[in-house]
Amino acid sequence: MTAFLWNRPETPPLATLLMAHGAGAPMDSAFMNRLAEALVGEGISVARFEFAYMAGRRTGGPKKPPPRADKLIGEFQTALQTLMNATEGSLLLGGKSMGGRVAAMLSGGGSLPGRVAGICCFGYPFHPTGKPEADWRLAPLEDAKRPVRILQGDRDPFGSKAELDEITLPAHVSMTYLEDGNHDFGPRGKSPATLDGNIQLAAKATAEFACAL
Repeated sequence: MTAFLWNRPETPPLATLLMAHGAGAPMDSAFMNRLAEALVGEGISVARFEFAYMAGRRTGGPKKPPPRADKLIGEFQTALQTLMNATEGSLLLGGKSMGGRVAAMLSGGGSLPGRVAGICCFGYPFHPTGKPEADWRLAPLEDAKRPVRILQGDRDPFGSKAELDEITLPAHVSMTYLEDGNHDFGPRGKSPATLDGNIQLAAKATAEFACAL
């Protein structure tokens, strides 16, 4: 059974977000902790989980690289089934970088439960880092059968605002850009923006997305 790391608001939540980690950092990384706390402050309940390759690192196993993203869809599906048995109300699927990509892939399947209202991608990996000439990972977004909200740093090396302004995303995909943010939403020192401010903005936009579904 999937083990969850929970963050819950004191009042009934707007929705429950099932959130997966990125390719290289665990579910309790500093970024994931700060984001989960900010989401709870906006009324979103957060259930974090780890894919097996990452969970195996906690038990002294080898530091395996992540499988291909499509190989992780089944694990996300299992986590969703477990969560549905433990909660009521509206659900969001999402994650950091690779985790958000897998959530979008899952949402393109034909058996997505009706309780899943939308997908949230925190730093979507549109292309390999710093390689906009490579093939873009647009298919999961195009095939998603639920609305998708992407929270993206302006200068994310996996897809910057300048690069994204040159393409057309599907109508069911909406963007929130975080000022001067990198892949972890952090701005440069000379920027008036702050990491905490960008994380709070991402959390607020997620709550607004949940309310609009």
